[in-house]
Amino acid sequence: MSWIAGVGLTPFGRLPGRTTLDLMSEAASLALADAELERREVEGVLCGYSTTLPHIMLATVFAEHFGVQPRYCHAVQVGGATGFAMAMVAHALVESGVVRNVLVVAGENRLSGQTRDEAVRSLAQVGHPEYEVPFGPTIPAYYGLVASRYMHEYGVRQEDLAELAVLMRRHAGDTPGAQLTEAVTVEEVMASRPIAAPLKFLDCCPVSDGGAAFVVTRERPGDDGVRIRGCGQAHTHQHVSEAPSLVRFGAAEAVARASEASGMAVSDARYAAVYDSFTITLAILLEEIGLAPRGGAGALARDGHFGRGGAMPLNTHGGLLSYGHCGVGGAIAHLAEAQIQMMGRAGPRQVRGVPAALLHGDGGVLSSHVSLFLERAR
Repeated sequence: MSWIAGVGLTPFGRLPGRTTLDLMSEAASLALADAELERREVEGVLCGYSTTLPHIMLATVFAEHFGVQPRYCHAVQVGGATGFAMAMVAHALVESGVVRNVLVVAGENRLSGQTRDEAVRSLAQVGHPEYEVPFGPTIPAYYGLVASRYMHEYGVRQEDLAELAVLMRRHAGDTPGAQLTEAVTVEEVMASRPIAAPLKFLDCCPVSDGGAAFVVTRERPGDDGVRIRGCGQAHTHQHVSEAPSLVRFGAAEAVARASEASGMAVSDARYAAVYDSFTITLAILLEEIGLAPRGGAGALARDGHFGRGGAMPLNTHGGLLSYGHCGVGGAIAHLAEAQIQMMGRAGPRQVRGVPAALLHGDGGVLSSHVSLFLERAR
């Protein structure tokens, strides 16, 4: 059994003068303090990659910088799914007895530490080196391609996608540390400038500086805690040109494997934390993992289903679309918010009791999927 004993988040946004290691260290310090652990008690370190500090041994670079000497340490790279993949690895390490406490950390000065062109070049390498990259597509272009097909197949409208952007901005509006907090309307999303048809500017997550961390431990942290019940992954392709489908991906398979590992079903969850790099990402994932019917995610968002007072509160901190996206740390913020909500520590944005939560992340262009079931145990 493994427990999420503590979480730590920096604000997301433009944070000039702070390096990747600064942001990682700040988040790690917050997570350890939340878990009431000392640095000397950290036995394992898992670290996400950084585009602004692409070191081949980033995990040990961080451990040295942070002043810990773990008995187990390595970095993980699965794109946007990395944060949840690290949670899965930490869960396995703790359950198997390799270590007692694992510090999971990621951070980047992605907004202030690189130019736009550098960011575009770095992220575009997710494409096939022969069949995609030479033709110049960007990450939004890949998702725009998927969005066009998905909208055609299931009758999804641009206004449906816009509802998800509106919801995430509403949730970020009163979340401390969120990057984008000003409310937007469907009309404003639709009127924002085109980025990669059919995606508009407000359909896309911002680029952020930020850090995020959490601690997974073998020991139950007091009488009340959040435990990882089970995890699952699925990897259907790496490159869009090799994808077996542009409308069905590996999300459902990953959730099924997490369900089998945990003994829990999607219907057991009372909170959802779902990766939302673009509005189309969120729509596809919600529908594939069974939290919305095909083509219906936007309508449910419009009707309040995914709001803080709805039947399935979703990304109550604002998600990548509004809290911000600093790379691997972006998804870890989803996990941190889930733990905070489950422990009843969210203050004014607290939703009603959350006994169980479903988390899902994707990496690449909907190519790598990781699902987690969390449970509050008293």
